Amino acid sequence: MPSIANLMPTRHNENCQSTNVQYHVFAQRRQFARACKMCSMYDKMLVFLYTMIPRSLNLPRTHSFFLFGARGTGKSTLLGEMFPADDYYHCDLLNPRLELRYLHDPMRLLEDWQQASARQRTNNWIVVDEVQKIPKLLDLVQLGITKHGLKFALTGSSAAKLRQSNSNLLAGRALTYELYPFSAIELGDRFELEDAINYGLLPQAVALREDTEARRNFLASYVNTYLHTEIQAAGLVRKLEPFWRFLQVAAQANGTVLNIARLARQAQVERQTAHRYFILLQDSLIGFLLPSYHRSERLKQAGRPKFYFFDPGVARAATASLEVKLQPSSYEFGRFFEHLVILEAIKTNNASGKRFSFFYLPAGDGGQTEIDLIAVRGKQVLAIEIKSTTDPDITDIRRLARTSRKITDQHPYIFCRTQQPSVREGVHVLPWQQGIAELYKIQNKI
Repeated sequence: MPSIANLMPTRHNENCQSTNVQYHVFAQRRQFARACKMCSMYDKMLVFLYTMIPRSLNLPRTHSFFLFGARGTGKSTLLGEMFPADDYYHCDLLNPRLELRYLHDPMRLLEDWQQASARQRTNNWIVVDEVQKIPKLLDLVQLGITKHGLKFALTGSSAAKLRQSNSNLLAGRALTYELYPFSAIELGDRFELEDAINYGLLPQAVALREDTEARRNFLASYVNTYLHTEIQAAGLVRKLEPFWRFLQVAAQANGTVLNIARLARQAQVERQTAHRYFILLQDSLIGFLLPSYHRSERLKQAGRPKFYFFDPGVARAATASLEVKLQPSSYEFGRFFEHLVILEAIKTNNASGKRFSFFYLPAGDGGQTEIDLIAVRGKQVLAIEIKSTTDPDITDIRRLARTSRKITDQHPYIFCRTQQPSVREGVHVLPWQQGIAELYKIQNKI
Protein backbone atom coordinates (compact mmCIF):
# COMPACT_ATOMS: atom_id res chain seq x y z
CA MET A 1 0.00 0.00 0.00
CA PRO A 2 1.25 3.54 -0.71
CA SER A 3 2.24 5.64 2.28
CA ILE A 4 0.47 8.83 3.28
CA ALA A 5 3.49 10.82 2.10
CA ASN A 6 3.03 9.49 -1.44
CA LEU A 7 -0.32 11.24 -1.65
CA MET A 8 1.19 14.70 -1.23
CA PRO A 9 0.64 16.76 -4.41
CA THR A 10 3.42 18.38 -6.39
CA ARG A 11 3.96 21.99 -7.40
CA HIS A 12 4.05 23.21 -11.00
CA ASN A 13 7.45 24.76 -10.40
CA GLU A 14 9.60 25.97 -7.52
CA ASN A 15 8.17 29.50 -7.74
CA CYS A 16 4.56 28.38 -7.38
CA GLN A 17 3.40 28.88 -3.81
CA SER A 18 0.40 26.64 -4.27
CA THR A 19 0.07 23.03 -5.28
CA ASN A 20 -1.36 22.40 -8.70
CA VAL A 21 -4.59 21.22 -7.18
CA GLN A 22 -5.25 23.67 -4.37
CA TYR A 23 -6.61 26.85 -5.95
CA HIS A 24 -7.99 28.34 -2.71
CA VAL A 25 -11.40 28.89 -4.21
CA PHE A 26 -13.59 31.33 -2.33
CA ALA A 27 -16.46 30.78 -4.70
CA GLN A 28 -19.01 33.19 -3.34
CA ARG A 29 -16.60 36.09 -3.92
CA ARG A 30 -15.05 34.64 -7.10
CA GLN A 31 -11.59 35.09 -5.57
CA PHE A 32 -9.16 32.67 -7.17
CA ALA A 33 -5.49 32.52 -6.20
CA ARG A 34 -3.12 32.82 -9.16
CA ALA A 35 0.17 31.43 -7.98
CA CYS A 36 1.44 30.85 -11.52
CA LYS A 37 0.21 30.88 -15.11
CA MET A 38 -0.95 27.27 -14.96
CA CYS A 39 -3.02 27.96 -11.83
CA SER A 40 -4.51 30.95 -13.63
CA MET A 41 -5.52 28.73 -16.54
CA TYR A 42 -7.25 26.30 -14.17
CA ASP A 43 -8.95 29.21 -12.41
CA LYS A 44 -10.56 30.27 -15.67
CA MET A 45 -11.75 26.71 -16.29
CA LEU A 46 -13.24 26.55 -12.81
CA VAL A 47 -15.00 29.89 -13.21
CA PHE A 48 -16.52 28.66 -16.47
CA LEU A 49 -17.49 25.31 -14.98
CA TYR A 50 -19.04 26.67 -11.79
CA THR A 51 -21.00 29.42 -13.48
CA MET A 52 -22.18 27.58 -16.60
CA ILE A 53 -23.41 24.30 -15.11
CA PRO A 54 -26.56 24.74 -13.00
CA ARG A 55 -27.15 22.31 -10.17
CA SER A 56 -30.35 20.27 -9.99
CA LEU A 57 -30.85 20.67 -6.24
CA ASN A 58 -33.57 23.20 -5.39
CA LEU A 59 -32.94 24.90 -2.06
CA PRO A 60 -35.59 26.89 -0.17
CA ARG A 61 -35.63 30.67 0.09
CA THR A 62 -38.26 30.80 2.80
CA HIS A 63 -36.80 28.47 5.43
CA SER A 64 -33.43 27.89 7.11
CA PHE A 65 -31.54 24.82 5.92
CA PHE A 66 -28.44 22.68 6.27
CA LEU A 67 -26.57 21.81 3.07
CA PHE A 68 -24.28 18.86 3.70
CA GLY A 69 -21.86 17.41 1.20
CA ALA A 70 -18.29 16.16 0.97
CA ARG A 71 -15.61 18.78 0.41
CA GLY A 72 -15.33 20.00 -3.15
CA THR A 73 -18.88 19.17 -4.25
CA GLY A 74 -19.69 22.86 -4.79
CA LYS A 75 -21.67 23.83 -1.67
CA SER A 76 -20.08 27.27 -1.30
CA THR A 77 -20.42 27.93 -5.01
CA LEU A 78 -24.10 27.01 -5.04
CA LEU A 79 -24.83 29.25 -2.06
CA GLY A 80 -22.69 32.00 -3.56
CA GLU A 81 -24.93 31.96 -6.64
CA MET A 82 -28.08 31.79 -4.54
CA PHE A 83 -26.98 34.36 -1.95
CA PRO A 84 -24.56 36.88 -3.54
CA ALA A 85 -22.14 38.25 -0.95
CA ASP A 86 -23.05 41.85 -1.78
CA ASP A 87 -26.65 41.20 -0.80
CA TYR A 88 -26.32 38.64 2.02
CA TYR A 89 -24.08 38.29 5.04
CA HIS A 90 -21.55 35.44 4.67
CA CYS A 91 -19.43 33.79 7.35
CA ASP A 92 -16.77 31.38 6.04
CA LEU A 93 -15.35 29.31 8.91
CA LEU A 94 -12.53 28.12 6.69
CA ASN A 95 -11.15 31.60 7.38
CA PRO A 96 -8.95 31.00 10.48
CA ARG A 97 -9.55 34.52 11.78
CA LEU A 98 -13.32 34.11 11.74
CA GLU A 99 -13.09 30.60 13.16
CA LEU A 100 -11.05 31.87 16.11
CA ARG A 101 -13.36 34.85 16.62
CA TYR A 102 -16.56 32.79 16.84
CA LEU A 103 -14.97 29.84 18.63
CA HIS A 104 -14.46 31.96 21.73
CA ASP A 105 -17.70 33.92 21.46
CA PRO A 106 -20.40 32.59 19.07
CA MET A 107 -22.65 35.57 19.92
CA ARG A 108 -20.32 37.73 17.86
CA LEU A 109 -21.89 36.30 14.72
CA LEU A 110 -25.14 38.16 15.42
CA GLU A 111 -23.17 41.26 16.42
CA ASP A 112 -21.22 41.15 13.15
CA TRP A 113 -24.45 40.69 11.16
CA GLN A 114 -25.91 43.75 12.90
CA GLN A 115 -22.83 45.72 11.82
CA ALA A 116 -23.12 44.58 8.18
CA SER A 117 -24.41 46.85 5.44
CA ALA A 118 -28.11 47.63 5.35
CA ARG A 119 -28.25 45.84 2.00
CA GLN A 120 -26.89 42.62 3.55
CA ARG A 121 -29.26 42.84 6.52
CA THR A 122 -32.41 43.55 4.53
CA ASN A 123 -32.97 39.91 3.55
CA ASN A 124 -32.55 38.54 7.11
CA TRP A 125 -30.36 35.68 5.83
CA ILE A 126 -26.97 34.62 7.20
CA VAL A 127 -24.82 32.13 5.25
CA VAL A 128 -22.39 30.06 7.35
CA ASP A 129 -19.87 27.83 5.57
CA GLU A 130 -18.48 24.70 7.30
CA VAL A 131 -20.59 25.04 10.44
CA GLN A 132 -19.22 21.76 11.85
CA LYS A 133 -15.99 23.61 12.71
CA ILE A 134 -17.83 25.39 15.57
CA PRO A 135 -20.79 23.22 16.64
CA LYS A 136 -21.69 25.69 19.42
CA LEU A 137 -22.72 28.17 16.73
CA LEU A 138 -25.90 26.13 16.28
CA ASP A 139 -27.18 27.37 19.65
CA LEU A 140 -26.73 30.89 18.34
CA VAL A 141 -28.47 29.92 15.09
CA GLN A 142 -31.49 28.68 17.02
CA LEU A 143 -31.58 31.96 18.94
CA GLY A 144 -31.39 33.91 15.69
CA ILE A 145 -34.28 31.91 14.19
CA THR A 146 -36.59 31.96 17.21
CA LYS A 147 -35.88 35.41 18.69
CA HIS A 148 -34.77 37.55 15.76
CA GLY A 149 -36.64 36.06 12.79
CA LEU A 150 -33.42 35.32 10.92
CA LYS A 151 -32.92 32.58 8.35
CA PHE A 152 -29.70 30.62 7.99
CA ALA A 153 -28.07 28.71 5.14
CA LEU A 154 -25.57 26.36 6.80
CA THR A 155 -23.08 24.20 4.96
CA GLY A 156 -21.14 21.29 6.39
CA SER A 157 -18.73 18.73 4.98
CA SER A 158 -18.98 16.41 7.98
CA ALA A 159 -21.66 15.42 10.43
CA ALA A 160 -19.12 13.52 12.57
CA LYS A 161 -18.05 16.45 14.72
CA LEU A 162 -21.64 17.60 15.15
CA ARG A 163 -22.62 14.13 16.37
CA GLN A 164 -19.61 13.82 18.67
CA SER A 165 -20.35 17.15 20.34
CA ASN A 166 -24.07 16.36 20.75
CA SER A 167 -24.77 19.54 18.84
CA ASN A 168 -28.09 21.29 18.61
CA LEU A 169 -29.39 20.22 15.18
CA LEU A 170 -32.24 22.74 15.43
CA ALA A 171 -35.06 20.20 15.90
CA GLY A 172 -36.86 20.79 12.62
CA ARG A 173 -36.15 24.51 12.48
CA ALA A 174 -33.82 23.90 9.54
CA LEU A 175 -34.40 21.57 6.59
CA THR A 176 -31.60 19.22 5.53
CA TYR A 177 -30.24 18.77 2.01
CA GLU A 178 -27.23 17.01 0.53
CA LEU A 179 -25.10 18.03 -2.43
CA TYR A 180 -23.23 15.42 -4.47
CA PRO A 181 -20.62 15.78 -7.21
CA PHE A 182 -21.96 16.63 -10.66
CA SER A 183 -24.51 14.26 -12.18
CA ALA A 184 -24.73 13.17 -15.80
CA ILE A 185 -27.99 15.14 -16.09
CA GLU A 186 -26.31 18.32 -14.84
CA LEU A 187 -23.35 17.97 -17.19
CA GLY A 188 -25.50 17.17 -20.22
CA ASP A 189 -23.33 17.06 -23.36
CA ARG A 190 -20.21 17.59 -21.23
CA PHE A 191 -20.69 14.18 -19.59
CA GLU A 192 -18.30 11.43 -20.72
CA LEU A 193 -18.96 7.96 -19.32
CA GLU A 194 -15.45 6.49 -19.41
CA ASP A 195 -14.02 9.70 -18.02
CA ALA A 196 -16.52 9.73 -15.15
CA ILE A 197 -15.78 6.10 -14.30
CA ASN A 198 -12.02 6.68 -14.24
CA TYR A 199 -11.87 10.09 -12.54
CA GLY A 200 -15.28 10.76 -11.01
CA LEU A 201 -17.42 13.87 -11.16
CA LEU A 202 -16.11 16.23 -8.53
CA PRO A 203 -16.27 19.72 -10.11
CA GLN A 204 -12.49 20.21 -10.07
CA ALA A 205 -11.90 16.76 -11.53
CA VAL A 206 -14.25 17.66 -14.39
CA ALA A 207 -12.58 21.05 -14.84
CA LEU A 208 -9.17 19.39 -15.19
CA ARG A 209 -10.34 17.01 -17.92
CA GLU A 210 -7.74 18.25 -20.39
CA ASP A 211 -4.81 17.69 -17.99
CA THR A 212 -4.66 14.09 -16.81
CA GLU A 213 -1.61 14.54 -14.58
CA ALA A 214 -3.11 17.54 -12.79
CA ARG A 215 -6.37 15.69 -12.32
CA ARG A 216 -4.63 12.67 -10.80
CA ASN A 217 -2.73 14.98 -8.50
CA PHE A 218 -5.96 16.72 -7.52
CA LEU A 219 -7.65 13.45 -6.58
CA ALA A 220 -4.59 12.23 -4.64
CA SER A 221 -4.49 15.57 -2.85
CA TYR A 222 -8.22 15.30 -2.14
CA VAL A 223 -7.68 12.04 -0.24
CA ASN A 224 -4.70 13.54 1.58
CA THR A 225 -6.71 16.64 2.54
CA TYR A 226 -9.54 14.43 3.78
CA LEU A 227 -7.13 12.52 6.01
CA HIS A 228 -5.43 15.57 7.46
CA THR A 229 -8.31 18.08 7.57
CA GLU A 230 -11.48 16.09 8.12
CA ILE A 231 -9.95 13.31 10.22
CA GLN A 232 -6.70 14.29 11.92
CA ALA A 233 -7.23 18.02 12.51
CA ALA A 234 -10.78 17.42 13.74
CA GLY A 235 -9.46 14.91 16.29
CA LEU A 236 -11.73 12.12 15.05
CA VAL A 237 -9.03 9.44 15.31
CA ARG A 238 -6.09 9.16 17.69
CA LYS A 239 -3.67 7.69 15.15
CA LEU A 240 -3.82 8.46 11.44
CA GLU A 241 -1.82 5.51 10.06
CA PRO A 242 -4.35 2.77 11.05
CA PHE A 243 -7.18 4.84 9.59
CA TRP A 244 -5.20 5.30 6.37
CA ARG A 245 -4.71 1.54 6.05
CA PHE A 246 -8.42 1.06 6.67
CA LEU A 247 -9.36 3.70 4.08
CA GLN A 248 -7.37 1.87 1.41
CA VAL A 249 -8.95 -1.47 2.31
CA ALA A 250 -12.43 0.10 2.30
CA ALA A 251 -11.74 1.57 -1.15
CA GLN A 252 -10.65 -1.83 -2.45
CA ALA A 253 -13.93 -3.25 -1.14
CA ASN A 254 -15.98 -0.48 -2.75
CA GLY A 255 -19.29 -1.88 -4.01
CA THR A 256 -19.03 -5.20 -2.18
CA VAL A 257 -21.05 -6.68 0.68
CA LEU A 258 -19.72 -5.27 3.92
CA ASN A 259 -17.66 -7.76 5.95
CA ILE A 260 -16.20 -5.75 8.80
CA ALA A 261 -14.32 -8.68 10.37
CA ARG A 262 -12.45 -9.43 7.14
CA LEU A 263 -11.70 -5.76 6.43
CA ALA A 264 -10.46 -5.29 9.99
CA ARG A 265 -7.98 -8.16 9.49
CA GLN A 266 -6.81 -6.71 6.18
CA ALA A 267 -6.35 -3.25 7.69
CA GLN A 268 -4.70 -4.71 10.82
CA VAL A 269 -7.13 -3.03 13.21
CA GLU A 270 -9.59 -4.34 15.79
CA ARG A 271 -13.10 -5.18 14.60
CA GLN A 272 -14.66 -2.50 16.82
CA THR A 273 -12.19 0.03 15.44
CA ALA A 274 -13.11 -0.90 11.85
CA HIS A 275 -16.80 -0.54 12.71
CA ARG A 276 -16.14 2.93 14.16
CA TYR A 277 -14.13 3.88 11.07
CA PHE A 278 -17.01 2.89 8.78
CA ILE A 279 -19.36 5.11 10.76
CA LEU A 280 -16.80 7.89 10.41
CA LEU A 281 -16.67 7.45 6.62
CA GLN A 282 -20.45 7.82 6.50
CA ASP A 283 -20.55 10.79 8.87
CA SER A 284 -17.85 12.58 6.86
CA LEU A 285 -19.89 11.89 3.69
CA ILE A 286 -17.10 9.96 1.97
CA GLY A 287 -19.16 6.78 1.77
CA PHE A 288 -22.64 5.37 2.20
CA LEU A 289 -24.34 2.03 2.79
CA LEU A 290 -26.75 0.35 0.38
CA PRO A 291 -28.94 -1.91 2.57
CA SER A 292 -30.02 -5.39 1.59
CA TYR A 293 -33.67 -5.85 0.59
CA HIS A 294 -36.20 -8.24 2.03
CA ARG A 295 -39.96 -8.00 2.20
CA SER A 296 -39.70 -8.80 5.91
CA GLU A 297 -38.53 -5.74 7.84
CA ARG A 298 -36.88 -7.99 10.45
CA LEU A 299 -34.85 -9.86 7.83
CA LYS A 300 -34.06 -6.60 6.04
CA GLN A 301 -32.48 -5.27 9.23
CA ALA A 302 -30.49 -8.48 9.66
CA GLY A 303 -29.02 -8.36 6.14
CA ARG A 304 -25.52 -7.08 5.38
CA PRO A 305 -25.28 -3.84 3.39
CA LYS A 306 -22.91 -2.90 0.59
CA PHE A 307 -20.52 0.01 1.02
CA TYR A 308 -19.85 2.62 -1.69
CA PHE A 309 -17.67 5.72 -1.89
CA PHE A 310 -19.46 8.93 -2.85
CA ASP A 311 -17.39 9.29 -6.04
CA PRO A 312 -15.56 6.76 -8.27
CA GLY A 313 -12.53 9.04 -8.72
CA VAL A 314 -12.00 9.36 -4.97
CA ALA A 315 -12.41 5.60 -4.51
CA ARG A 316 -9.75 4.95 -7.14
CA ALA A 317 -7.45 7.63 -5.69
CA ALA A 318 -7.63 5.96 -2.27
CA THR A 319 -6.24 2.75 -3.83
CA ALA A 320 -3.62 4.66 -5.85
CA SER A 321 -4.96 3.11 -9.06
CA LEU A 322 -5.56 6.26 -11.13
CA GLU A 323 -2.54 5.53 -13.31
CA VAL A 324 -4.34 2.52 -14.81
CA LYS A 325 -7.18 3.51 -17.11
CA LEU A 326 -10.15 1.15 -16.86
CA GLN A 327 -11.03 -0.53 -20.14
CA PRO A 328 -14.73 -1.08 -21.06
CA SER A 329 -14.28 -4.84 -21.40
CA SER A 330 -12.66 -5.29 -17.98
CA TYR A 331 -14.20 -6.56 -14.75
CA GLU A 332 -13.14 -3.38 -12.90
CA PHE A 333 -14.87 -1.21 -15.48
CA GLY A 334 -18.08 -3.16 -14.92
CA ARG A 335 -17.74 -2.76 -11.15
CA PHE A 336 -17.29 0.99 -11.39
CA PHE A 337 -20.03 1.28 -14.03
CA GLU A 338 -22.42 -0.25 -11.49
CA HIS A 339 -21.10 2.20 -8.88
CA LEU A 340 -21.65 5.17 -11.20
CA VAL A 341 -25.20 4.20 -12.18
CA ILE A 342 -26.21 3.68 -8.55
CA LEU A 343 -24.79 7.12 -7.75
CA GLU A 344 -26.73 8.64 -10.64
CA ALA A 345 -29.95 7.12 -9.32
CA ILE A 346 -29.24 8.52 -5.86
CA LYS A 347 -28.31 11.97 -7.19
CA THR A 348 -31.45 12.20 -9.30
CA ASN A 349 -33.53 10.96 -6.39
CA ASN A 350 -31.95 13.56 -4.12
CA ALA A 351 -32.59 16.43 -6.54
CA SER A 352 -36.19 15.34 -7.14
CA GLY A 353 -37.14 15.22 -3.48
CA LYS A 354 -35.94 11.85 -2.11
CA ARG A 355 -38.96 9.80 -3.07
CA PHE A 356 -37.38 6.35 -3.52
CA SER A 357 -35.46 4.24 -1.01
CA PHE A 358 -32.68 2.11 -2.49
CA PHE A 359 -31.48 -1.40 -1.66
CA TYR A 360 -29.79 -4.35 -3.32
CA LEU A 361 -31.15 -7.89 -3.35
CA PRO A 362 -28.62 -10.43 -2.01
CA ALA A 363 -28.23 -13.86 -3.56
CA GLY A 364 -30.20 -16.50 -1.72
CA ASP A 365 -31.59 -19.99 -1.71
CA GLY A 366 -33.80 -21.39 -4.45
CA GLY A 367 -31.86 -19.85 -7.32
CA GLN A 368 -32.27 -16.24 -6.13
CA THR A 369 -29.56 -14.22 -7.84
CA GLU A 370 -28.26 -10.87 -6.65
CA ILE A 371 -29.95 -7.78 -8.10
CA ASP A 372 -27.85 -4.62 -8.08
CA LEU A 373 -30.54 -2.07 -7.24
CA ILE A 374 -34.03 -2.28 -5.73
CA ALA A 375 -35.98 1.00 -5.80
CA VAL A 376 -38.85 1.15 -3.31
CA ARG A 377 -41.55 3.74 -2.80
CA GLY A 378 -44.56 2.66 -0.81
CA LYS A 379 -45.76 -0.58 -2.41
CA GLN A 380 -43.82 0.13 -5.60
CA VAL A 381 -40.81 -2.21 -5.87
CA LEU A 382 -38.58 -2.00 -8.96
CA ALA A 383 -35.79 -4.50 -9.67
CA ILE A 384 -32.85 -3.08 -11.64
CA GLU A 385 -29.79 -4.97 -12.83
CA ILE A 386 -26.82 -2.90 -14.02
CA LYS A 387 -24.57 -4.22 -16.78
CA SER A 388 -21.67 -2.47 -18.51
CA THR A 389 -22.22 -4.55 -21.65
CA THR A 390 -23.91 -3.24 -24.79
CA ASP A 391 -25.77 -6.54 -25.24
CA PRO A 392 -26.90 -8.33 -22.05
CA ASP A 393 -26.63 -12.11 -22.09
CA ILE A 394 -29.95 -13.97 -22.38
CA THR A 395 -29.00 -16.13 -19.38
CA ASP A 396 -28.64 -13.03 -17.19
CA ILE A 397 -31.94 -11.70 -18.50
CA ARG A 398 -33.78 -14.91 -17.61
CA ARG A 399 -32.21 -15.04 -14.15
CA LEU A 400 -33.31 -11.47 -13.48
CA ALA A 401 -36.85 -12.21 -14.68
CA ARG A 402 -37.07 -15.31 -12.49
CA THR A 403 -35.69 -13.65 -9.36
CA SER A 404 -37.65 -10.40 -9.70
CA ARG A 405 -40.95 -12.31 -9.73
CA LYS A 406 -40.24 -13.36 -6.14
CA ILE A 407 -40.27 -9.79 -4.85
CA THR A 408 -42.43 -7.70 -7.19
CA ASP A 409 -45.10 -7.85 -9.88
CA GLN A 410 -43.45 -4.90 -11.67
CA HIS A 411 -41.42 -5.70 -14.76
CA PRO A 412 -37.65 -5.70 -14.10
CA TYR A 413 -35.04 -3.52 -15.79
CA ILE A 414 -31.52 -3.83 -17.07
CA PHE A 415 -29.65 -0.52 -17.29
CA CYS A 416 -26.69 -0.96 -19.61
CA ARG A 417 -24.69 0.60 -22.46
CA THR A 418 -27.01 -0.55 -25.20
CA GLN A 419 -27.98 2.05 -27.79
CA GLN A 420 -31.55 0.91 -28.31
CA PRO A 421 -34.22 0.02 -25.71
CA SER A 422 -35.83 -3.38 -26.00
CA VAL A 423 -38.00 -5.85 -24.11
CA ARG A 424 -36.62 -9.37 -23.79
CA GLU A 425 -38.29 -12.16 -21.81
CA GLY A 426 -40.36 -9.49 -20.05
CA VAL A 427 -37.24 -7.53 -18.99
CA HIS A 428 -36.95 -3.90 -20.12
CA VAL A 429 -33.39 -3.44 -21.40
CA LEU A 430 -32.60 0.28 -21.51
CA PRO A 431 -29.67 2.61 -22.16
CA TRP A 432 -28.70 3.45 -18.59
CA GLN A 433 -29.37 7.19 -18.81
CA GLN A 434 -32.79 6.51 -20.31
CA GLY A 435 -33.32 4.05 -17.48
CA ILE A 436 -32.65 6.73 -14.85
CA ALA A 437 -35.11 9.04 -16.60
CA GLU A 438 -37.67 6.24 -16.82
CA LEU A 439 -37.30 5.59 -13.10
CA TYR A 440 -38.45 9.12 -12.32
CA LYS A 441 -41.21 9.11 -14.92
CA ILE A 442 -42.59 6.11 -13.03
CA GLN A 443 -42.20 8.05 -9.79
CA ASN A 444 -44.10 11.05 -11.15
CA LYS A 445 -47.04 8.81 -12.10
CA ILE A 446 -47.38 7.43 -8.58
